[in-house]
Amino acid sequence: MTDHPHRRRRYRAVAAGAAALAAAAALGATAGHAGAETPAASPRQAEYAAAAAAYDVPEAILLGVSYLQSRWTDHGGEPSTAGGFGPMHLTDEVAAPSGAGPHHDGDPRGDDTRPMELLPEEDPAPETASGPTTVDDAADLTGETEDALRTDPAANIAGGAALLADHQAGLGVDSDDPADWYAAVARYSGAEDEATAARFADEVFEVVATGAAEDTDDGPVTLPATPVDHDRAQIALLDLPAPEGRHRTVCPRHLGCEWIPAPYERTGDLPGQYGNHDLANREEEIDVNAIVIHNTEGSYEGTLDVVRDPAQISWNYTVRSADGHIAEHLDHENVGWQAGNWAVNMRSLGIEHEGYAADGSWFTEILYRNSAELVGFLADRYDVPLDRAHILGHDNVPQSDHWDPGPYWDWEHYFHLLGADIDRPEGGVDSGVVTIAPDFERNHPVMTRCDTERPEAECPERNASTVFLYSEPSFDAPLLVDRVIDPDLGPATTRVDDTGSRAGYGQQYVVAGHQGDWTAVWYLGQTGWIHNPADNPVLAPAEGRTVTPLRDDVPVYRDTYPEEEAYEGTDAVYRENVVQYTIDTGQSYVFAQELRSQVLWAKTYEGPNFVVDGETVFYQIQIGHRIGYVNAADVALSDA
Repeated sequence: MTDHPHRRRRYRAVAAGAAALAAAAALGATAGHAGAETPAASPRQAEYAAAAAAYDVPEAILLGVSYLQSRWTDHGGEPSTAGGFGPMHLTDEVAAPSGAGPHHDGDPRGDDTRPMELLPEEDPAPETASGPTTVDDAADLTGETEDALRTDPAANIAGGAALLADHQAGLGVDSDDPADWYAAVARYSGAEDEATAARFADEVFEVVATGAAEDTDDGPVTLPATPVDHDRAQIALLDLPAPEGRHRTVCPRHLGCEWIPAPYERTGDLPGQYGNHDLANREEEIDVNAIVIHNTEGSYEGTLDVVRDPAQISWNYTVRSADGHIAEHLDHENVGWQAGNWAVNMRSLGIEHEGYAADGSWFTEILYRNSAELVGFLADRYDVPLDRAHILGHDNVPQSDHWDPGPYWDWEHYFHLLGADIDRPEGGVDSGVVTIAPDFERNHPVMTRCDTERPEAECPERNASTVFLYSEPSFDAPLLVDRVIDPDLGPATTRVDDTGSRAGYGQQYVVAGHQGDWTAVWYLGQTGWIHNPADNPVLAPAEGRTVTPLRDDVPVYRDTYPEEEAYEGTDAVYRENVVQYTIDTGQSYVFAQELRSQVLWAKTYEGPNFVVDGETVFYQIQIGHRIGYVNAADVALSDA
């Protein structure tokens, strides 16, 4: 924070009246002029107006900055994945949750014939969120307590306005014109490189130009469209460096991705002791057909420690929550150890997002936006369709035991940013195929085990992308049984980490029946019932192709490896595809894509690494919450 004693005194003088200004603004908006029908401003809208007036910040700028952080929402006082609080995302050194995240269990390589040598289990050390802290600076500027700045939305918004004004003063810019606030907005992001800071400012001014409206946790907020001819050259005032290794990255230039390579190095004397990825020639020999969304279960800096370690694992990109900064780690031709399934690893790119699946922390808007921009770019590069059969969560990958990014990742908003919205109708559905499409803001399934110290306690009520499937059309009926997780365990549970009987936004299933407000779909070889009330529908009608078994007990595989004959004449050893489920005649599942059988043979540091192609054709289907594969010869393909 730049020290300006004269401004600091002024901020403290007006801080005491901020709450009164908010109340007055709300009252005035409600009354309007005599006889006028002026709609009342919500408390949240009035808080922005009061803070902007108190600190001489253009209201459109204040609203735009807050939107890019929180979409104007308080999130119940819980911190973001970057340790940011409130609508203005004032950051603090909050302790990150401990627990076994995606880097502490399972086999991310996913190759049974050469499983990754896992490190001994250790309790992870406490971490703090990445990025600069601003709560204490806001406290100095406003005279508010740090606790109030974290928990009181009005104080939080005032604190954000004070920080913006302080940035503007520190840059020596004295103007009320929103166009002259570009550098101050960029500085608010906390970004440490010019490209990331500029990207944040560009997105803020885009929101200002196009306008926005949201129903927040304290009433509706509106930002009228206000085109501003801002001066991008102002970014030079921040004197920030360019991202490291930017020329090496495969990334939209305006995102300013940084190159932080994952090492391909020996970790021991034996031929198979190396890490943390495999060399390949995917650009020519293997089609990239999926993008896997992960979350880190740790801080950004702690995650970078993992990807820099040759004895650990690797993925393609990491997105920081505080400012949306992106680091790239692997050349696309090589295969990262990220998804826990070798067939998926071969064909996918993996993106980690700083955050947690269950502890209640939320992802910033700039993280969602920069991630979606990257995914759209990669999908266009590799012709990957923008749907949930190809944009997978780690929790959708067969064989993997992970469940990130979890039910609280906002898939609905993410696909809106990708330009692939799902239309949600009022009333029931009469199509043969349905898409899971709950309203994220209104969908609050009851789950447990968000707090590992109180595993039976219900999670706090939160927005979610998930719906549960029941064995009968009743909330009193058991959930379905997932025999891959544990055939002797019985029905799945509502634990936040149990994917055995739930479906996520964008996934598609074939309808098996209707009863009142309930719709049945085929799921894991069973009929699963989904509650779909007319006043809050969670299903949308869809079109698509389906597969139907030609006999009973058709296997659903977790892999897409070639037939045994394909290995003849190579140094590769035949590996059999593992059967996870079976499906019977009379059932149908949504077809996603056709895949030729293929395997990358990569076992030793020196190689050789080569691809074995087979004649068998597989179809990817949505078998449950996770995808699966069937032999095309075992099923009939038809239009639904």
